Amino acid sequence: MKNIDAKAPTAEKQPTKLEKHGDVRIDNYFWMRLTDEQKLGDVRDDQTQKVINYLEEENTYHDKVTEFSKNFEENLFEEMKGRIKEDDSSVPYKDNGYFYITRFEKGMQYPIYSRKKDNLEAEEQIMFNVNELAKDFDYFQLGGLNISNDNKLAVFATDTVSRRQYFLRIKNLETGEIYKDIIENTTGGSVWANDNKTIFYTKKDPNTLRSEKIFRHVLGTPTSEDVEVFHETDETFGTYVTKSKSDKYILIGSHSTVSTEAQYLDADNPTGEFTMLQARERDLEYSVSHFGDHFYILTNKDNAINFKLMKTPISNTEKENWVDVIPHREDTLLEDFSIFKEYLVLEERTEGLNKVRIKRWDNSADYYLPFDEETYSVGVYSNPDFDTHVIRYAYNSMTTPASVVDFNMGDQSKEVKKEQEVQGGKFKKENYKSKRVWATARDGKKVAISLVYHKDTKLDKNTPLLQYAYGSYGYTIPDGFSTTRLSLLDRGFVYALAHIRGSEYLGRDWYEDGKMLHKKNTFTDFIDCSKYLIENNYTSSKHLYAMGGSAGGLLMGAIVNMNPELYNGIIAAVPFVDVISTMLDDSIPLTTGEYDEWGNPNDKEYYDYIKSYSPYDQVVPKAYPNILVTTGFHDSQVQYWEPAKWVAKLRELKTDNNLLLLRTNMEAGHGGASGRFDALKETAKDYTFLFALENKLEKE
Repeated sequence: MKNIDAKAPTAEKQPTKLEKHGDVRIDNYFWMRLTDEQKLGDVRDDQTQKVINYLEEENTYHDKVTEFSKNFEENLFEEMKGRIKEDDSSVPYKDNGYFYITRFEKGMQYPIYSRKKDNLEAEEQIMFNVNELAKDFDYFQLGGLNISNDNKLAVFATDTVSRRQYFLRIKNLETGEIYKDIIENTTGGSVWANDNKTIFYTKKDPNTLRSEKIFRHVLGTPTSEDVEVFHETDETFGTYVTKSKSDKYILIGSHSTVSTEAQYLDADNPTGEFTMLQARERDLEYSVSHFGDHFYILTNKDNAINFKLMKTPISNTEKENWVDVIPHREDTLLEDFSIFKEYLVLEERTEGLNKVRIKRWDNSADYYLPFDEETYSVGVYSNPDFDTHVIRYAYNSMTTPASVVDFNMGDQSKEVKKEQEVQGGKFKKENYKSKRVWATARDGKKVAISLVYHKDTKLDKNTPLLQYAYGSYGYTIPDGFSTTRLSLLDRGFVYALAHIRGSEYLGRDWYEDGKMLHKKNTFTDFIDCSKYLIENNYTSSKHLYAMGGSAGGLLMGAIVNMNPELYNGIIAAVPFVDVISTMLDDSIPLTTGEYDEWGNPNDKEYYDYIKSYSPYDQVVPKAYPNILVTTGFHDSQVQYWEPAKWVAKLRELKTDNNLLLLRTNMEAGHGGASGRFDALKETAKDYTFLFALENKLEKE
């Protein structure tokens, strides 16, 4: 990358003494933390102005350093935008007499939600044009769209700050009137009772943003009169409200990392009392669906670590009455299930690959959908109809654009309803190769790596390679298609997705072995995958790049402390890097609910372990690779001050002359920009950073 005549900001040091378990840490940049009141207030105090000035100085420095690549970045954005079908629309799905459609118009940032009655030839009714709703806001998110049983009313949720604190409102779909009812500080989720006038919704703690209370609201009554029907008082749990697919029951769920609980209420009796299905027990997890006279339960009961499906009579729901429907299997993770009148559909994962299993209730059929590719992703799609022989699923792979397929479970025929269009005329599936390889971790475990690259790319030590991973919360990143990624592949990059521990790629054990006091396995797996790729001549340390976001940003922070010499560049998006301080602060979002993910550092054993890998605490004087860090000022999940402090400390201590850039979106939160084109611009900036390090800009 070219040398730029720009002076990096130097953050002021204000030592703050932090002490726990007799251990003293000095945090020179603790002052960067602002409260929500300071961030959102109309008047800025001195500290607020000081923090904002620092973030803006970093943004200015970022812009100066990357100014020479601006034309390339803009061309890259146009290239990515050119692959998108701008006037695209979803495959319509039918629910309660209406076909629902989400579509985009050319040049517009946001979707339009519409529906047609009875058939697709009917007149379109636009329910929400999000472009109109968003026109006065820098950030806008519409969520929680929920239609009443009589099809006349819609609850919808809006977030204009990007802290995932939604306003709930109600729209009359017949008249277009938006009612005056406004409910503040919700999760965005809600359900209708069957009387078409009562809704249940979830409110958040205004400080920690923990979902903690369920309320009942009746149309036409003041929100101040809403009735609290449930309060989740355990700070390690969150709560939510949902409705069974059968429309028979309203369900309140409580959840922590290792325990769940459900209560149910007849949806015809919204003022009734909720009944406990099974009281919470530590290490007992379950989720519920309704069919006939039974609840069907996906659970880890009786040490079923990969989960199994059970059922229980509605009249006797305690766990002693649960009986197996699909027993536990050591080699197969049961991820989800869907119930239809004649069929049970199971979503499973075996040896890393997810599968869809179709089983008739009368046991006359039991089979798997066939898929041929070595790496792929499949999932059951929106299937609101109960009495149907057709399921809809989504399929894609690293070389195959996403498709939506209707599959007839009776005659096993299928119809591709839509395949993602890649515009621009250059994409051909046969020009790309994908495969799965297995690296051996230092403890002997085999870690899968999914690779994709252009068929003309020569794989050797000069090949640029971007390695990506997440590795937390049991979340498994699918082997999916990306139109933006083509900009990397077409310029000679290999993309490698490492399925490290902390995900559930190889079952629930794979997750358990990458959390709590086993968390470092996540980091060493990623490093061992990097070493495998170098040793097997896919790339070299001069051309190896790594990227991760949120908990994957923690991963980036850990690997550059442990093995910085392996990488030429790192992109850490909204990185969770100040782990020990955050997990000691139960006043901020997500902390208490995640003690069973990371450990509670109020316990010295966990304090010592977390501190030993916490990226911010482990920064020391040494050479680091080129690093780009991104964050959002309004992020409620990983507060902006974590990456800001990390960058300041790296600037202070690193001994190299490599690039260190911080880019803060002052209008967004954890998910970045809300508009589809604005989000592409952020991706173009990230990719330009990689191409600049590869000195590829001048060759364009």
